[in-house]
Amino acid sequence: MKNFLGILVLGLLICNFGFADYLKVIDGDTIILNDEKIRFSGIDTPELKQMCSKEDQQIFCGKLAKNLLIKKIGNEIPHCVREGKDIYKRVLAECFINGESLSSFLVRSGYAFAYRKYSKKFIKDEEFAKKNILGIWSMKFQYPWEFRKGI
Repeated sequence: MKNFLGILVLGLLICNFGFADYLKVIDGDTIILNDEKIRFSGIDTPELKQMCSKEDQQIFCGKLAKNLLIKKIGNEIPHCVREGKDIYKRVLAECFINGESLSSFLVRSGYAFAYRKYSKKFIKDEEFAKKNILGIWSMKFQYPWEFRKGI
């Protein structure tokens, strides 16, 4: 019996067998990974119901950010580095796909903002997006923290 258990354990290790990861993208800066709600630290994306305008056309800019995150993640599972918890008990973390920060990617693409109230980490990414008029910077918008005050 001991030999059987030893062979079974060794076989599982060799096959790299593991429990399936569960991932759900909630919005542009929040995911659920294995039943744990994770909020990307240091950035803020528009709310899902938040509108931006471009050439007199109304656009759900929060949905754009969410869709960009979904596309970037693809079929991969992010690796998240935990940094603490917020007042809503969500894990604060910076998450990566193939070594690339999702937060940096979103801000640099113009679909998230450096959340200066909590971090200075992504300011250069934001300056790049703003200078190159990328993503939401090409639209009329309200910062997410200002939008939430009106809700």
